[in-house]
Amino acid sequence: MSNFKFLRWETEGHVATVWLDRAPVNAVNQEMYREIRALFVDVSVLGDGVRAIVLAGAGKHFCAGNDLNEFLTMDPGNAPGRMREVREAFFAIEDCPLPVIAAVQGTAVGTGLAIAASCDFVVAADDAKLGVTEIAVGLMGAAKHLSRLVPEPTMRWMFLSGDPVPATELVPHGGVLATVPRDELLAEAHRRAARIVRHSPVTIRFAKRSFKQIEFMPRKVAYEYEQGLSGDLAGYADSKEAQKAFFERREPVYTGR
Repeated sequence: MSNFKFLRWETEGHVATVWLDRAPVNAVNQEMYREIRALFVDVSVLGDGVRAIVLAGAGKHFCAGNDLNEFLTMDPGNAPGRMREVREAFFAIEDCPLPVIAAVQGTAVGTGLAIAASCDFVVAADDAKLGVTEIAVGLMGAAKHLSRLVPEPTMRWMFLSGDPVPATELVPHGGVLATVPRDELLAEAHRRAARIVRHSPVTIRFAKRSFKQIEFMPRKVAYEYEQGLSGDLAGYADSKEAQKAFFERREPVYTGR
């Protein structure tokens, strides 16, 4: 897919900012789900040298959910194909080989919540609200995504009530790392991205491979897997450069090899 109608981006240094851009509230339709999958499966479209992505919403809101007009035409016959495209979009963000930071302003509910929770972590404007409103429109979904951000009892309350909650209330749970004034949101996301992209692009991609595998592994099994990745990394010049720079008390110079 070479043409994108509902996503736009710009790259500065090693960080790409991608905007969800479907006015008025970035509600996602099937075509937009396909675009999200295409971009995050093949991040080369963002340009060479990108090591991290900030995912934001154009306009007032991050994403106000799925386009409900499409749900009106959904039935048990066409639902499986449509739902496959939805989950493939979320999974593409989650499995992206680069770190993805959600920068949430305004509303992130339903699909918007699932998109944010599929990212590696979330920063938000201090007036943002996040939630799962599916129960209010006769649907299911996003409860499991929400459980990545809050403890199980909190997830159940938020799902069963259908009420979005202020991002500030999710900070103590770690579901939102920080809240800042809206006009500082992208700067905060980029500040955190900068702390990531100073590291080797090889090591960053290994970290994302590790996260994908270890999330649901038992601790001992997961650590053994991580040790195996360390062994693989030892064959890369960037790994040795990081160690040499540490001993020589200088900034490393990475080549991506």
